[in-house]
Amino acid sequence: MELRNIAIIAHVDHGKTTLVDAFLKQSGAVRANARMDECAMDSNDLERERGITILAKCTAVEWKGVKINIVDTPGHADFGGEVERILSMVDGVCLLVDSSEGPLPQTKFVLSKALKLGLRPIVIVNKVDRSDARPHDVHNEVFDLFAALEATDAQLDFPTLFAVGREGWAVRDLEKDERKDLTPLFDLIVSHVPAPKRDLEAPFSMLATTLEYDSFLGRILTGRIETGIAKMNMPIKILNREGKVLEQGRATKLLSFKGLERVPVESAEAGDIIAIAGLTEANVADTFCAPEVTQPLKARPIDPPTLAMTFSVNDSPFAGLEGDKLTTRVIGARLMREAEGNVAIKISESEQKDAYEVAGRGELQLGVLIEQMRREGFELSISRPRVLFQTDEQGKRLEPIEEVVIDVDEAHSGIVVEKMSMRKGEMQELKPAGGGKVRMVFLAPSRGLIGYHGEFLTDTRGTGVMNRLFHGYGPYKGAIAARRQGVLIATDTGEANQYGLFHLIDRGPQFVQAGTKIYMGMIVGEHTRDSDLEVNPLKAKALTNFRTVMKDDKQDLPPPRVMTLEQAIAYIQDDELVEVTPKAIRLRKRYLDQNERKRMSKVSAAG
Repeated sequence: MELRNIAIIAHVDHGKTTLVDAFLKQSGAVRANARMDECAMDSNDLERERGITILAKCTAVEWKGVKINIVDTPGHADFGGEVERILSMVDGVCLLVDSSEGPLPQTKFVLSKALKLGLRPIVIVNKVDRSDARPHDVHNEVFDLFAALEATDAQLDFPTLFAVGREGWAVRDLEKDERKDLTPLFDLIVSHVPAPKRDLEAPFSMLATTLEYDSFLGRILTGRIETGIAKMNMPIKILNREGKVLEQGRATKLLSFKGLERVPVESAEAGDIIAIAGLTEANVADTFCAPEVTQPLKARPIDPPTLAMTFSVNDSPFAGLEGDKLTTRVIGARLMREAEGNVAIKISESEQKDAYEVAGRGELQLGVLIEQMRREGFELSISRPRVLFQTDEQGKRLEPIEEVVIDVDEAHSGIVVEKMSMRKGEMQELKPAGGGKVRMVFLAPSRGLIGYHGEFLTDTRGTGVMNRLFHGYGPYKGAIAARRQGVLIATDTGEANQYGLFHLIDRGPQFVQAGTKIYMGMIVGEHTRDSDLEVNPLKAKALTNFRTVMKDDKQDLPPPRVMTLEQAIAYIQDDELVEVTPKAIRLRKRYLDQNERKRMSKVSAAG
């Protein structure tokens, strides 16, 4: 059977996973009467809740006698490591672009990776049914982006389709063609994407690109067979990137992709994408090969991490009450397992006691890891994110710089420019985006953007859209102002009550409500001034023999400010931590005792 291997790449929320749904339905991979969830490829609970793709996944459909292996990739820049690996096992890509928003930072990122590999993309202008759609303008913008990324003449001659993935149709000519189904896209994939090179005579070799765990099969590694034929129970060995033999064993399970399922097969030939189970040491970027092979396949380098956090043991007074995975050893084992499957994350032991340094691409990527761990029963203390600096040949400090694309109403553009300049952002471009909006492009240091997104949404009344992408390392930009407000710190342990919280209303917004269990050193609110304040939310009303009607008792408290995990991580300062458990997210001071905080502040000031 003929083969085609393609990846679907795009900026976040431009419709990749929805288009794959339409692929599956129209090709017959899913029965017409079968119930299929929306965004069926987003099988992870977190993916469904957040509406984003986090892990790259494979599927396969048949079309007129051709098997098409399709890889759905993440659209968020923090998960770019997944995209970089996936592109090495496909021969073509479908680039989706929203018909209103046009090319955005992640579009530029994934397209540049595809063009460097010599792939010739198929461009799909998606969501042409939007009220603010401008498909032909977006088509021209995509061409300009190809030219800016130094595409070859062959790559510049890309075919374009206009589509609505949700309704399952695509056409070449938006005005003349009938809007019926995805047949034009299927036919274009078969004719435009080259078939994989197939050397069936050479010994078997395959580069592992994704790793997952199964409670029955153990480690399952997916990749494209580069040469030869894979057969069930054949002897294979694993080579790492340096050519060292990691283990030898047998392929106890060969799994091919069909629709939403993995199906066992007896053999698979070069060019096909398969999953292999039965080995215990194999990892991403390792080479699976026949015993006679001695040289590993070349693995593509991944962009380095730019952000790090400290994951440490939870040492608060409530430790162990809500989770069952608490120790350094268990936390370390879980992090090492994550690093095996996610090559964009780096784990190292911290100088602090009972702690690990976790480095990744961004706040969202690390936030997703923390959320997964808390759902698995872990309790952790998380530090404020910090950027990873580099040093150039002259010994000067370099820091990660991000390209920030912001779409806002014209009325809010002034405050955004002011806030970005405070965070050392430099404007590169300003142009109208239609509908009374403007598009601004900044280059800003990553550390200045930590925690800005929530403030940005407040400044733009929730109407602004901000997209970020790692641009490169640049000269250190100097000091950036930190959070302006101090915090309210609890002085005792117990349950917060109505009376105690009511008398703190004037001090600033609160993070807890009556009945919340708190402990000494826990942050219970934000101070209206720039200094921290010790408060007692446990304070109760003094009882007397007089019967009175107190108006204070009848007044309701304003609702507390409830932070998500990402908001909490972005909010804290260097002397604070986020306590994460399966049931709660709490903010706290690093040193819970007031006297110890004073002593450590003097030490740091003297240092």
